[in-house]
Amino acid sequence: MPKKKQHLKLELSPTLNTVLMVENTLMNMDKSIFTVADIKRKLPKQVNRQTLMIILSYLEGCNKILVTIKGITWIRNTSPRLRKEISEGLELRRK
Repeated sequence: MPKKKQHLKLELSPTLNTVLMVENTLMNMDKSIFTVADIKRKLPKQVNRQTLMIILSYLEGCNKILVTIKGITWIRNTSPRLRKEISEGLELRRK
């Protein structure tokens, strides 16, 4: 990869603090489905749109959010009760 393109790519990489800020904002959103504009309004600090899109792509890859035609939804649930129910649940099998 040429140095110029590699340097440009590093400039667009979000910092860990920015990723955590966006993740925390998404976890605490009031609505269940929201848009990129909604996220930008709720963030405590301004984030470049391209950087935000990189973060959203990362969070979708980690199965923390779901991006659909209607909007973005936080899907990660860290509830210990839910984990217990899933681990103790019955598995239904087809014959």
